[in-house]
Amino acid sequence: MKDDMFYKAGPLIFRKAEELRNKCTDTEELLWNYLRQNQLGVKFRMQHPASNYVLDFYAHKIRLAIEIDGSIHEMEEVKRNDEIRQRHLESVGISFLRFSNRLVKENLDVVINTIKNKVSDMLNNNSNAKSTPSGAGGLQIIPAIDIIDGKCVRLTEGDYSQKKIYNENPLEVAKEFEDAGLMRLHLVDLDGAKAGAVKNWKVLESIAGKTSLVIDFGGGIKKEEDVNIVFNSGAALATVGSIAVKEEEKFVSWLTQYGAEKFLLGADVKDEKIAVAGWLETTDIWIYDFIEKYINHGVQQIFCTDVSKDGRLEGPSTELYKNILAKFPQLHFIASGGVSSMDDLIALQNIGCTGAIVGKAIYEGRITLSELKQFN
Repeated sequence: MKDDMFYKAGPLIFRKAEELRNKCTDTEELLWNYLRQNQLGVKFRMQHPASNYVLDFYAHKIRLAIEIDGSIHEMEEVKRNDEIRQRHLESVGISFLRFSNRLVKENLDVVINTIKNKVSDMLNNNSNAKSTPSGAGGLQIIPAIDIIDGKCVRLTEGDYSQKKIYNENPLEVAKEFEDAGLMRLHLVDLDGAKAGAVKNWKVLESIAGKTSLVIDFGGGIKKEEDVNIVFNSGAALATVGSIAVKEEEKFVSWLTQYGAEKFLLGADVKDEKIAVAGWLETTDIWIYDFIEKYINHGVQQIFCTDVSKDGRLEGPSTELYKNILAKFPQLHFIASGGVSSMDDLIALQNIGCTGAIVGKAIYEGRITLSELKQFN
């Protein structure tokens, strides 16, 4: 079986899956008696390892997970953990169906019909996707919200003196993104980045609590305390940049402690060399060496910003990204900086990027939310 079927699950998760498989509940056994027959055109697996979690049932062909929730899942803390877990797995392409324990026991026919319809729809969508031009549908749009003093702003080339306020209420902006069908959000605490400690965590908490967006949050994450604040406030991913350059040992310890899949690694680049300190300082670290090192440490998602492009609406660094993807074709690679039009997004999609962070082009009206909704 392919490695990507397990989303880099570790040995402990495989062990846990085996334990759960050996003591499945009566309800799980009831549904498994149907799913194991492979009547739906896809093969389901029971207690399947995926990243840091174990899914009750999973069909990799269509990336569909089925979860059965017992009474414990009605507790608020458990609900919250379920939401965070599901958001993370949805961010890597897994879809979900959830059923209560009681529904499976009392209305198995309803459950089976729901699964049949979902599987049929997903198989049809997969078939349609295969008939579209190469590269279509392969790019996830990740809108960006940068925060200063609790307000939605944008900078040019990371210069705080070149600040423009777009909205006093970031939650309002996030809800507009959600309404447009976008699933991810790149949230940046510019106050935190300047202070060296997370500051705008209440904005994160508000957006995470009132939308279903999968949020990566960065800016000022320098200590373990900051990492805990970010995850406790509802982020699915912690975005880390300069600390991975300057304090490698500390960052690697976080990867081990929290799980590498919980981090989005940002690489700011100038002339193919890593830049830090608000882009004022260029290092001698070659971008390709940097990426390879952290892939080997288990990092799964990396975004790269050409500092000469950010906020200038002059187009993304497609040549740089082509070179990176040629060296690391399996990388979940996210382009950042310079996107100015839908044509730019199509170009990034065609070269193999799996995501693109878009900020100023949306706020300046170069790309509309209706266009992004249609693109998705």
